[in-house]
Amino acid sequence: MKVIICGAGQVGWQIARHLSGEKNDVTIVDRDGDLIRRATDALDVQGIAGHASYPDVLERAGARDADMIIAATYSDEVNMVTCQVAHSVFAVPRKIARLRAQSYLAAIYSDLYRREHMPIDVVISPEREVANAALQRLAAPATFDTESFLRGGAQLLGITLEADCPVLNTPLRQLSELFSTLRAVVVGIRREGTLFAPEPGDQLFPDDQIYAFSHVEDVNRTLEIFGKSTKRQERVVIVGGGNVGLSVAQALERQEHRIRAKVIEHDRRRAEIAADALERTIVLNGDGLDVALLHEANIDRADAILAVTDDDKTNLLTAVRAKMAGCPMAICLVNDPSLVPLMGPLDVDAYINPRATTVSSILRHVRHGRVRGVYSIGDAEAEVLEAQVLSTSPMCGKRIANIDFPEGALVGAVQKGDKVVRPTGRTRIEEGDMVAIFALSADVPAVEQLLQVSIDFF
Repeated sequence: MKVIICGAGQVGWQIARHLSGEKNDVTIVDRDGDLIRRATDALDVQGIAGHASYPDVLERAGARDADMIIAATYSDEVNMVTCQVAHSVFAVPRKIARLRAQSYLAAIYSDLYRREHMPIDVVISPEREVANAALQRLAAPATFDTESFLRGGAQLLGITLEADCPVLNTPLRQLSELFSTLRAVVVGIRREGTLFAPEPGDQLFPDDQIYAFSHVEDVNRTLEIFGKSTKRQERVVIVGGGNVGLSVAQALERQEHRIRAKVIEHDRRRAEIAADALERTIVLNGDGLDVALLHEANIDRADAILAVTDDDKTNLLTAVRAKMAGCPMAICLVNDPSLVPLMGPLDVDAYINPRATTVSSILRHVRHGRVRGVYSIGDAEAEVLEAQVLSTSPMCGKRIANIDFPEGALVGAVQKGDKVVRPTGRTRIEEGDMVAIFALSADVPAVEQLLQVSIDFF
């Protein structure tokens, strides 16, 4: 597949890394020559320095025979014009654009821009992706990461193990025997900064970060087994009343289970906009770092604080202040991956990386054939692929124990018809089954070969 990626920033670079690593023909375009050199030096990609929306630049990038263009520059307007030029001049079959401005999104989602006038096949909104990720974190407060798979029938849980976890120093094989009816399986362990797919004889230790697949009905039991509370949240304080914070607050108001939310926003005009848009949520105008304001928001009685301003350091410090004031859980929006190692020392429970959520969302639409979903884990350390098994797949008709999976890949869940089952070595994979497979980044191409991915876009 020949792909042109416009924008060599963090998102564009990560997508290029994924796709070039899978032997796709990738060309990356950016105005910044230094970013292009960084990409071409580190990745197996071609680079073009220039304006992504200029027809002559796209011509040099090979747009005439490209299968897909991904417009992920920092400018919404450039992204939209790039897709228009790719469609009108070069007839590129598939066009994906990252758009931030709510005005554009509202128009596009309301069909004001028909496809013939604004030919974008897939619109990715980083702020909507972040808001959805924040809601998932709030719905599973005992986890640092979570994502749904198999039409909501299975859930990936990221869990940090504490010293009081009741199953420490227990081989995973023995866990399966002790909890034979538990529909859950550990597919990944991050220990001392290194992520790996565990063997049945591996044990769990304090401070391990594990990734476990669980049947949606067994999520609470899974969390309890790993020493986590499953108390439902009743009160949330959101610091940052911009598009992300407002979207989260509106979603909480729509939930059947009532959650009382309060929003703190530093900018008065933005606070007024949020107050007008919300019905039952209290909006406070002020600095989320102000201890007095946090107490006014009853932070000591809140179940969680969600810090989603546009400044990483403000988010981190606000979370620290909230925890010191008695809030049991803190979730931060963090753009800079170099700050992630501070999460543990600062006692921040979970973080949301906009880059990772955006990359996952784009890859979900870039994948083709029977791969239905892709979720990027950590700093692109691993992926979870959700796919339907084809009759031509090497795994079709075989028991899992007899499938030649790479060392860094494990099956987390299998859906047969409407039933989600816990995979074991005896589970037979049949044509039409849906599988969710955890794979370290280096092993993703081998997993896709096992899935016999076709070249047709879905």
